[in-house]
Amino acid sequence: MDILVLGGAGQVGTELRAAVWPAGVRVHAPDRAALDITDADAVAGLMAERPWAAAINAAAYTAVDRAESEPVAAWRLNALAPAILAAETARHGIPLVHVSTDYVFAGDREGAYRPDDAIAPRSVYGASKAGGELAVRVGNPRHAILRTAWVVSPHRGNFVRTMLRLAAERDALTVVDDQHGCPTSAADLAEALATVALRMAGDPGAPAGTFHCVNAGATTWCGFAKAIVAGSVARGGRDVPVSGIPTSAYPTPARRPANSQLSTESLTAAYGIAPRPWQAALDTILDRLIGPVPAEAPR
Repeated sequence: MDILVLGGAGQVGTELRAAVWPAGVRVHAPDRAALDITDADAVAGLMAERPWAAAINAAAYTAVDRAESEPVAAWRLNALAPAILAAETARHGIPLVHVSTDYVFAGDREGAYRPDDAIAPRSVYGASKAGGELAVRVGNPRHAILRTAWVVSPHRGNFVRTMLRLAAERDALTVVDDQHGCPTSAADLAEALATVALRMAGDPGAPAGTFHCVNAGATTWCGFAKAIVAGSVARGGRDVPVSGIPTSAYPTPARRPANSQLSTESLTAAYGIAPRPWQAALDTILDRLIGPVPAEAPR
């Protein structure tokens, strides 16, 4: 069984490549030099190479603020590429599992968003990802779109690594405290993507549609930063104070959703996936980055 992974160099793609897959499953993750997923002819050639069991698209233009000044680049990778992938996977009867984002929502309501709630992106990045979702829905009926949020891991640039670096360099941190969301481990998201892809590969009747996949529980960026610093301190890192500021005190080119909470109930009902709490996922990431908490130190 051959599984195709697009975006293998990113946080989620790295975890997909490192995951322990069932015996007999081979994961192929061509890099950008080997495959331009915005090139329809190149994608068509790849899809015809072998009988792919499933394709997972974790590739995306994720520079949220830069997208405001580079809309063409964002739309090419986040909307055109999924359209090409959907058309070519459908042509060969290949299920497509696609990663999307909380940024498709306005973020102006209370509580967790459900997959069927109305979208209203407020940034170029969010709009381009919404375009990609539509392309996947229209282009391949055998699809599963997994929206996620606040993805972190031991790899590449992300909030956990940034906070650890700043805590080592500064005597105090100030972090936005009026944006709410669900921190998500790239490894946990990769596990969910693999579960969905394998189910769709083996079961033509597997549930299709749009789902949400985030770790359980919610916090603010400031609350997340405090947990990161506390976890670092437990592992011997510097203890620095973390205080909250409003979004208005930290202006950015792209508008962030004030509420990025996502409900995972439909994913659990369809695929039996119940993500663990974000605090446990953070502990695993810190264990990998710094090392485990000493036996005598409380978590």
